[in-house]
Amino acid sequence: MRTYDFSPLYRSAVGFDRLARQLESAARSSQENGWPPYNIETTGENAYRIEIAVAGFTPDELNIEAKENSLTVTGKKAANDDGAPQKTYLHRGLAERDFERRFQLADYVVVKGADLSNGLLTIDLQRELPEALKPRRIEIATGKALIEGETAGKADKAKKAA
Repeated sequence: MRTYDFSPLYRSAVGFDRLARQLESAARSSQENGWPPYNIETTGENAYRIEIAVAGFTPDELNIEAKENSLTVTGKKAANDDGAPQKTYLHRGLAERDFERRFQLADYVVVKGADLSNGLLTIDLQRELPEALKPRRIEIATGKALIEGETAGKADKAKKAA
């Protein structure tokens, strides 16, 4: 397993400790098993979609939780009823085991919805920047001096008349 030393980042950059923790967490989580398989795609400039293959799970057996900058998807198979006859498999290729899959979300990314169809759990995400963080146009002042006692509108009319 590779380990990375982030101490130079801590020495020269202020406020990036969260980024380093996320990188360390991603390196650890990459060693997890690859089940269930998933896709992450971008569907627009600020829109994303996660698709997770959850064949054999019902919506009642799945749980999606978004907390701070983390998205957790868990699947827990319901216990078999004691009255139901036991199945005898000749081959069992569908893994219906419990799972937990975690995703780190960037700031201001929110879950917009989820859908389960044809064995795929689809989770739609959207980045919603607050108005204070969106780019805005700043008006540039011209620096014209006003005559004492006149408003800007009167000063412009006086210049045009002259």
